[in-house]
Amino acid sequence: MLNAAGHFCHPFQSGKELLNQLRRESFDMLIIDWQVPDLSGADVLRWAREKLPTNLPVLFMTSRSGEDDIVAGLAAGADDYMIKPIRRGELLARVQALLRRAYPSQNPIEQIQFGNYVFEARTGRLTVSGTPVEVTQKEFDLALLFFRNLGRPLSRAYILEAVWARDVEIPSRTMDTHVSRVRSKLQLRPEHGFRLAPVYSYGYRLEQMTG
Repeated sequence: MLNAAGHFCHPFQSGKELLNQLRRESFDMLIIDWQVPDLSGADVLRWAREKLPTNLPVLFMTSRSGEDDIVAGLAAGADDYMIKPIRRGELLARVQALLRRAYPSQNPIEQIQFGNYVFEARTGRLTVSGTPVEVTQKEFDLALLFFRNLGRPLSRAYILEAVWARDVEIPSRTMDTHVSRVRSKLQLRPEHGFRLAPVYSYGYRLEQMTG
């Protein structure tokens, strides 16, 4: 999930393996399973807090919603936790929030990737399967908004506020024209795995086609 969102991840099968690597290499964030096979999550976390930079964000995962694990994890120095099964959207949101808080001076991740679609947030550049697509800033913002809310119906009012912000007086046809351009330039059609469709008397929704 994290690799697909543009992060570089290094998985470890055991607590000892992770600690050995942490002695030699630095990482931007740790995600720890509370039930690791050899050392307890608490042991790994305590070691990390003693030896590593204090601003290093640590997120832990537990399969039990029992309060004891959660309290123990936060007491041992974790910044946040998640209870399995892990949901993609929540995981990405929590990871982004922790990274932003830990490294406020760094630019946000430049590349945001959804399958073959890559958005470069700072430059407004968009590529599909490696080929640049000419889009205006508004088209870029609109497309990114749809991908960030994949499968979720977005109301016209929400789209208006998110993309046009202060320009609230725009005619409703303007939004429809932009949606139509985004659909055509990005080829958001079922044969390419996506469908950008109107939601009757509400707004629009970008859906990923399966199968």
